[in-house]
Amino acid sequence: MEKSQFVQLINDNKGTIRSLCQVYFDSCEDQKDAFQDIVLQLWKSLDSFKGASKVNTWIYRVSLNTILTKKRKDTKSVSAQPIEMVHTNISAANADDNLELLHILIRSLKDLDKGIVLLYLEGYKTKEIAEILKLSTSNVTTRFNRLKSELKVKLNPRTHVTK
Repeated sequence: MEKSQFVQLINDNKGTIRSLCQVYFDSCEDQKDAFQDIVLQLWKSLDSFKGASKVNTWIYRVSLNTILTKKRKDTKSVSAQPIEMVHTNISAANADDNLELLHILIRSLKDLDKGIVLLYLEGYKTKEIAEILKLSTSNVTTRFNRLKSELKVKLNPRTHVTK
């Protein structure tokens, strides 16, 4: 693949790559660093792409793996809030945009769970998600159903009263 084709491939998929970076990293600087790391990794691994999967699937897999590797290597101590605390903070801020709430809630999930939710939101099928994340399709289905229920409760806590 020529350099101009690669640049076009990145331009065609930069929204997906940016979305991943925004969900996994808080600061704009970390998001930009992750984006650059992903582009570099895509360039390095371009020759290894055999065409067995769709290009978008390959880009997503490389992007997600690069992000997860970066997070593991990151020496910064990131304090993760439990999802219940995030919801409390959202309510206190009087956030009125459900999409914004969903985005914040997704950011509070474990890394693998973030990937599953984001891939579903991007329109990937269970089989494709399993392939990208190297999980079984039943594992993806089970995890997603649990996450969907959890996120519904967090988005609308008044409609789900525990007994």
